[in-house]
Amino acid sequence: MTLEEIKNEINGEVIVGAEKLSIELKTAFAADLMSDVLAFARSGCLLITGLTTAQSVRTAFALDIAAIVICRGKTPQEQAVDIARELHIPIIRTDYIMFETIGILYSAGICGCIREVCSGDNTCGV
Repeated sequence: MTLEEIKNEINGEVIVGAEKLSIELKTAFAADLMSDVLAFARSGCLLITGLTTAQSVRTAFALDIAAIVICRGKTPQEQAVDIARELHIPIIRTDYIMFETIGILYSAGICGCIREVCSGDNTCGV
């Protein structure tokens, strides 16, 4: 599914990165805790979060996350947008809450980048 298709599914608005709407995405990870993103998200996935800070963009960059969707109608902070533009990480915002965003994208064919977390081994279900 392309990022543009994802944007359309969630009635999203591109904040930055319109030039990357043709990238293909198959998986996503959703969290508001960047420690969870660091522990469980995978390279190339879509990050769905309610965080609007530069920290979420820097975390996405560190993990080679393909794009960020900010849910709950929030708008990213100006510093986050500047960093995303500099690091070429697309940001899309949507008015949907996180639960609805995930449900819509799962129904459209996007899978979680991991299925479950096992004690002591976060790679099960990958």
